[in-house]
Amino acid sequence: MEPDVELEEFATRMFDLARAGNTEHLLAYVDAGVPVDLTNGKGDTLLMLAAYHGHAGTVRGLLERGADAGRANDRGQTPLAGAVFKKEAEVVRALLSGGADPRAGTPSAVETARMFNHEEFLAWFDEA
Repeated sequence: MEPDVELEEFATRMFDLARAGNTEHLLAYVDAGVPVDLTNGKGDTLLMLAAYHGHAGTVRGLLERGADAGRANDRGQTPLAGAVFKKEAEVVRALLSGGADPRAGTPSAVETARMFNHEEFLAWFDEA
């Protein structure tokens, strides 16, 4: 079965919107039926890409629409660990509020915070 080129291009646009933090347009598509936990070929969700690129508003909007805060990609990385790695405090707070587990994933957000001596995040995770 041949891949649907138009569908692939559309999905790529959705991931680009998440990376860019284009919250209004991305959430309009999700509200119209794009799966909130849509994943790319690496298992990254819209939430993972928005979190990693520091877009707290997009993260909150996706979580409000039911995005899985703890869904790991194919490498075992979670959105929370990505946000900790990038030192995106507002995104970390949004993900914690959305139910993300700081001990999930490989490496976990806790392990990532320890690796980079992010004491503030460790305190938020009750790991100080």
